[in-house]
Amino acid sequence: RPAWPLELSPEVEGALWRGDPVVALESTIISHGMPYPQNVQTAREVEDVIRKQGATPATIGILGGKVHVGMTTEQLETLGRLGLECRKVSRRDLAAVVAARQNGATT
Repeated sequence: RPAWPLELSPEVEGALWRGDPVVALESTIISHGMPYPQNVQTAREVEDVIRKQGATPATIGILGGKVHVGMTTEQLETLGRLGLECRKVSRRDLAAVVAARQNGATT
């Protein structure tokens, strides 16, 4: 049986179970919008602002065909370093990127 291609971070999963607010964030700004390392630094700062307002950030990206909802520092770094090597992904091509086990940034 194939593994489920979706992973919620413990922080996001906990917030959802408690009924706390969760803010979904695209990841294209990290891979395509800014140079490294400013891209990762900005992503972390945005997540910190959301936490300070009482919500849980859920940056969404695809690494190796797995959709991550709420990315770790290491995952953000990976996406940031990949830059334009990552595919820009929307609903239209999400299934293809997951099936091909590619990396993608959501938009």
